[in-house]
Parts: sequence; C-alpha cells; structure tokens
Amino acid sequence: MWKEWTTNPRSLMNSESAEIELTILMPCLNEVRTLPSCIAKAREFLVQNHICGEILIADNGSVDGSRSVAFAQGARVIDVAVRGYGAALMAGIAEARGRYIVMGDADSSYDFSALSTFVTELRCGHHLVMGNRFRGGIKPGAMPPLHRYLGNPVLSFLGRLFFKSRIRDFHCGLRGFDRQAILNLRLQCEGMEFASEMVVKAALSELRVTEVPTTLSPDGRDRPPHLRTWRDGWRHLRFLLLFTPRWLFLYPGAALALLGVMQLALAQLHPSTWGRWPIGIHTQLFAAAGMVLGYQTMLFSMGAVLARQFAQLNTPHPRERWALRVARSAWLPLGGAVAALIGFALCASLTWQWGYSGFGALDPETAMRQIIPGVALLLIGTQSVLASVFFAALRGAFESRPRS
Repeated sequence: MWKEWTTNPRSLMNSESAEIELTILMPCLNEVRTLPSCIAKAREFLVQNHICGEILIADNGSVDGSRSVAFAQGARVIDVAVRGYGAALMAGIAEARGRYIVMGDADSSYDFSALSTFVTELRCGHHLVMGNRFRGGIKPGAMPPLHRYLGNPVLSFLGRLFFKSRIRDFHCGLRGFDRQAILNLRLQCEGMEFASEMVVKAALSELRVTEVPTTLSPDGRDRPPHLRTWRDGWRHLRFLLLFTPRWLFLYPGAALALLGVMQLALAQLHPSTWGRWPIGIHTQLFAAAGMVLGYQTMLFSMGAVLARQFAQLNTPHPRERWALRVARSAWLPLGGAVAALIGFALCASLTWQWGYSGFGALDPETAMRQIIPGVALLLIGTQSVLASVFFAALRGAFESRPRS
C-alpha cells in the first residue's frame, strides 16, 4: 500500500478502506508560511520508511489560505469549529484513520522527517511516546528563557511529583501514541492544557509511556505564537492541581488541621514551663479556626475525588480511594454527630454555668478556653453530617444517570 502512496498520495488519502498504520496530525491556525514544508517533510518520512500513512490537518479556523495549501499538498483536512489547541487535536484524533498517531505543531519547530524513534517505540508496544526537547536539543531562539528555565521545568517537576510520572518534558508538542489507548482516556481539555491532560491521564491509567530525544528549532512564523506565557502557564498549573486533590486539598488541609489541634491542645493545657510560647486564648482562637478550615479543606478533597470518579474522568489514585470508602460508610455522619454533640455539650455547660451565676460577668480566660473548642467541635461535626448528605446526593445523581 505504501507504493500506492508514493505514486499517488491523494488516492490513499481519500481511500476509506485503506489500512493506515500512521497518521501524522498537525493542528493548524493560520500557518500558511510553514505548513507546506511540514507536510513535505511528513510525506518524505512516510515514503522513505515505507509506511502506509496519512497526513491530517486539523484546521481551527484559518483565514490565511492554510486549508487550501494543505489540500493542494495532498494532506487530508478537517475543519474544527471549536477554537483551541486541545479542541483541534481531539477532533483530529477522532477523525484519524491510523492505528498510531504522531502529532506536532505546524510551525516548523519540529522535524517531521525524523519520526523513526517515535514509530519504533510505538511498534514496541508503548502507548505514548513523548519527545524530550531538553535531551534532543533546543536551538538558539527556539524557546524563550522563561519557558526553558522556569515554566517547563517547574510544571514538569510538579507533574512528576503529583502523578509519579517519569516524563521530564510534559509540554513537548511532538508526541506519538496509540490512537485507541488515547481515545480511552476521554480527554476533554480544549486549550493548551490538553498537553498536560494527556500525560497525566496516561500516568493515572498506567499506560506504557516513554521519552525519546527530539530537537526544537525556531518556528517560522512571522507573527507572535498562539501560546500565551502566563495565561497558559496558569491553566497548566490549575489543571495539575485540580486533578490531584491530595496536593491541592488533602495534604494542606491535614497539615493545617493537625497544627491547629496541637496548638489548641497546648493552649488548653497552658503549661507554665513553655516560657514565651504563645498559649493564650487568642492563640487558641486562631488554632481552632485553623483546625476547622483544615478539616473543611480535607472534605473538599473528598468531594473532588467523588466528583471525578462519578463523572468517569478517570480512576482515582490508590491513595485517594479512601475518600470513596469514607463517603460510602457511616463513619462520617456518626463521627460528625458525636463531635457536634460534644461541642454542643461544652457550649451548653458554659451557658448553664452562666445562668446558674445569675448571668453575671464571666472570667474571659476560663470561659473562652471552654467555648472555643466547643464551637470548633460543633462546626466540624455539623460540616461532617452535611458533607455526608451532600456526598450521598452526589453519588445518587451520578449513579441514577442512564448508561450510554
């Protein structure tokens, strides 16, 4: 079949029945200057390596003639009405005919004639093959210093930390993958954070992922790039945080709650041997607030895990499955009820003492040391009961949906 492609590329592009091994996918938005050379290099790679393949351009609303140029060069072109890097790629992946896909930007920053390592790794059984620009080489002027020395390293480090991934270049635009494996991930991000979503979900789904060196060259555009440093950097960071509620909610919340409990206990005992350590009622009030806020943040982590699970975005990380067990058990409402009763008893006891004394003046030190933990326990207990009701309603709403 590859011989037919070399002699008449358009006949293969238009053949619905051709068994295509590789789709070279390029998202495109006004890339008329660089698109012809990218397509030519991709075609050269397919011909020289005897690969039955297609070149697919996912056009995202170009107004500079890119679509016509791509078609004239023998590529297959699809129109993607929804704007965004991720939207264009998701549409391209859905329309691709190849078993494998290699995607890359159509701005001449990547060499589409040098894809052999990607295809080799895919044929060896890897589901996702990432390019690594830091290993392959970044030519002068190809990447802004802010991206090279801060943005990419920091975001890639956080991705490895949060999701136990070995990928060191999370945002390389040149990558290859098994089409069906990536479709099974149900990718949804329409913007630049699509690049992170693919790597994160591949790691969470335990797909076989590897990296190969790739070279980044200066792009051939005569206009600013579509990437916006701070806007898109924030969107990548926000995605990483929202997709790991352990790091966004659970760990900070647990740390804050634990510190609050420790300080509250110390302030309650008020040992005289601690010297200048703050143990007064004012410190006790801040400690109680920290304990309540930390516990509430931990409840948010449970809600995030449940929402993600019920929406079938992905299977929760093993360290997050406790949230599902707690949400389905009776421990949360029962524990909340006990905490609320203890807090209510402390508050009621102080009120009774106040009334017994004729509602006269109370000793602030004594009264606050009793009322502060009482109010904190009452709040935590009430939050627990309400959270259990909310989680049950959330679970019921998703489980009652008709299955597709």
